[in-house]
Amino acid sequence: MSTTDVTAAAAADDPATGLRAIRALRELADRLEVLQVSSARDRGWSWQQIADALGVSRQAVHKKHARSRKDD
Repeated sequence: MSTTDVTAAAAADDPATGLRAIRALRELADRLEVLQVSSARDRGWSWQQIADALGVSRQAVHKKHARSRKDD
């Protein structure tokens, strides 16, 4: 299913379809966040810079992502 299809499904009249699509979008967003945080850290970004870009606290982003990185 394409991103356009998932987005359309999220706005569907059928709640079951819409809710499944929302779950798929959340899972996609989570995977993309992991990739981009890792990329930012590899490029030397601080946890504060990443937090600012995501609109969360430094502590929140560090707690969520630092465990998955071996160098932090």
